[in-house]
Amino acid sequence: MNKADILKEIIEQRRSIFPKDYSETEIAQEILDEIVHSATLAPNHKRTKPWRFKIFKGEEKAKLALEMQSIYKATQSEQTFLEKKYQDIGFKINKADAVISIVVNFSGMVPEWEEIAAVSMAVQNMYLTCTANNIGCYWSSPKIVDNLKESLTIEENQKCLGLFYLGSVD
Repeated sequence: MNKADILKEIIEQRRSIFPKDYSETEIAQEILDEIVHSATLAPNHKRTKPWRFKIFKGEEKAKLALEMQSIYKATQSEQTFLEKKYQDIGFKINKADAVISIVVNFSGMVPEWEEIAAVSMAVQNMYLTCTANNIGCYWSSPKIVDNLKESLTIEENQKCLGLFYLGSVD
């Protein structure tokens, strides 16, 4: 099979696969490194490299789940709070083998939309690399990520665009 056919097959197979469908098999660190490295190869105007990724695994991932649940609870009124949604937040993060935060760094050198587009292309590279490695993944962008500024040490010129969940699909 030539490179174009392989690429076409990977693009056609790319899907969002959700944590409920992940197995317990751990993703090898080399594959996680490859996934993040592929993201950094995305095109970006003036070479601003506007993406900032942080990988959460193990205890750090469990803390993220608790923090996200706490943010959800704190930002909902008694009338809008849903216990199922609260539980789902923790379940999805804990079921994933790894979670990567997706943050855009606005350089001021190019329009903001270009840097958001570059980060989006970086995430597409992660999706394709996951697909090629039989890793399930999906990009989630709940409003509550806006409140993760402290845990992600987000600076004034940065914005969290969501979380990227990863898990093996045996």
